[in-house]
Amino acid sequence: MLTGDAARRQDRAADAAAQVIRAERSRILATLIRVTGNVDLAEDATQDAVVRALQTWPRDGVPDNPRGWLLVVARRRAVDVIRREAHRAGKEAEAVALLDPAPDSPEAVRDDLLRLVFTCCHPALSLDAQVALALRTLGGLATAEVARALVVPEATMAKRLIRAKQKITRAGIPYRIPPAEELPGRLAGVAATVYLIFNEGYAAGTGDDVVRVGLADEGLRLARLLVELMPDEPTVLGLLALLLLQDSRRLARVDDDSRPLLLAEQDRSLWDRAAITTGVALVGEALRRTPVNPDRYVVQAAIAACHALAPSYHRTPWDAVISWYDVLLTVHDTPVVRLNRAAAVAERDGPAAGLALVGAIVGLAGYPWFHATRGELLHRLGRVDEAATAYRAALALDLNGPQAARLRDRLAEC
Repeated sequence: MLTGDAARRQDRAADAAAQVIRAERSRILATLIRVTGNVDLAEDATQDAVVRALQTWPRDGVPDNPRGWLLVVARRRAVDVIRREAHRAGKEAEAVALLDPAPDSPEAVRDDLLRLVFTCCHPALSLDAQVALALRTLGGLATAEVARALVVPEATMAKRLIRAKQKITRAGIPYRIPPAEELPGRLAGVAATVYLIFNEGYAAGTGDDVVRVGLADEGLRLARLLVELMPDEPTVLGLLALLLLQDSRRLARVDDDSRPLLLAEQDRSLWDRAAITTGVALVGEALRRTPVNPDRYVVQAAIAACHALAPSYHRTPWDAVISWYDVLLTVHDTPVVRLNRAAAVAERDGPAAGLALVGAIVGLAGYPWFHATRGELLHRLGRVDEAATAYRAALALDLNGPQAARLRDRLAEC
């Protein structure tokens, strides 16, 4: 029986071990997929190594080379599985090769991770499958955790992951880094997947929470991984900057009753200044790397930086914000971008100017924030009956619980 102090020390050791394992798991998996050529075998062997580490490291301490320890255990597990499949010709020789591998260089590990990133986010897979596979393989989430994060039944998620792996095999999706001529398009797909993961956590579409912390954290972790792997790519620098700047407001986004607070209502002293400093530095570096051809994530991060650096909401540099939205429209012209620009114009030029721009936007009938924005601008103009109709239209669509409650409050004021 452990004493209270001993139990706390073991808990701290277990937490430290879990953090190291989380950081190394995707690297182990990526290397094993390369050397075995089998995603399922690599996942099983990696999971076996993780379980053994969680059993022994809290007691014995984290080894000096945790990645080496995990890789040795995982390789041995893979060897055992291959040897049991003795009826498959040539597998004994393969097992021997696995048992005594050459050491992997840092460059080889980096390339293994890049291969895994681009395989998970291959355009032959549906976006839902890409997100699920990225969370499962790169994020190390269990199937049940992925299901909870994406708000689908566990059985449905299990089938989705199986189908995605089967698609990789049947379609002959190569486990490789794309050639230079394919990289820009493929990198955009990877960034979109990571951003979707973060955004579903940062602004949960359904459920009882404004922020689903685990999903937002996972998006940030994957963005940091991309920067680690591709430190010279403006897209990934801009992506991480955008996520850091948005997430810096996390603690200020809800009140004491967990109701959402608009940017104008937030206590800026609660914003994470360290995240803002890092995000702004990344924006600067990314802008220096894109002097001629703007990148959508870099431009969005520049907009976020304008908000993050403003000392108060009323001192937001709306001219700069709107100018950056004009740049964004040249590379990413979508109805949502136009809606966000219209909201910025309303802050600078008044609700009537913003409402005129909102009225010209098409394609957002199923987007709740189109109706909510229109309702807010009508409300400010004193057109309360029209505002109430717009609020009701927003409430008829998917919103998380706290967001819906806030809109109902606004509706009651009409």
